[in-house]
Amino acid sequence: MTFSLDLPASPMATAALAAVRTSESPAIANHSVRSFLFAQLLAAHEGCLDDAAYDRDLLFAATVMHDLGAGDLAQGKVRFEVEGADLAAAVLRGHGVAEPDVDRVWEAIALHTSPGIAERRGLLAYLTREGVGIDFGRGAQVVMPWEKEIHAAYPRLAMARSLADAVIERAARTPGAAPPYSFAASLLRERAADGITSIERGAAASAWGE
Repeated sequence: MTFSLDLPASPMATAALAAVRTSESPAIANHSVRSFLFAQLLAAHEGCLDDAAYDRDLLFAATVMHDLGAGDLAQGKVRFEVEGADLAAAVLRGHGVAEPDVDRVWEAIALHTSPGIAERRGLLAYLTREGVGIDFGRGAQVVMPWEKEIHAAYPRLAMARSLADAVIERAARTPGAAPPYSFAASLLRERAADGITSIERGAAASAWGE
């Protein structure tokens, strides 16, 4: 298949990328862009590009903004996935995106750490979670022919540690940011117990290393 590092350039996509690059660490911002590129490759691999539910701009919005809740725009008052989804929705509404599409992106971001649920909530939620997962090494074989090019353009920069630090810092601010059994609560507990989290261990052992 043909592959390009070109990103969507609509006003909405440009605003989404600007929000990410000005509020997240470079490591998390690069992770977000790689997640889009990997999700797009997965969609092509699975024959989804001609699916009526496939929308490249919405996939870009969901994958690139999926960690806004771990950036400086977030107040850390609720789960980072939900706060990120709210922030992303505001970007989309500011660019006139139709409300049903705003809701699809909101759901994809809010569910991206929810295995077994995101995969059953439509193509956008599925591709968003899987694109993020590939950047942690899950299903990496699908993107192997292009990973060197992607990683050269968007290096990892100890992404897992940077993301864990950001989520944990917000989780420690208020109980609302780390309700029991949430992803953030798990990271907070793991870091306190062992000094390292499962996502850091998993990234280090993945096909990409860390």
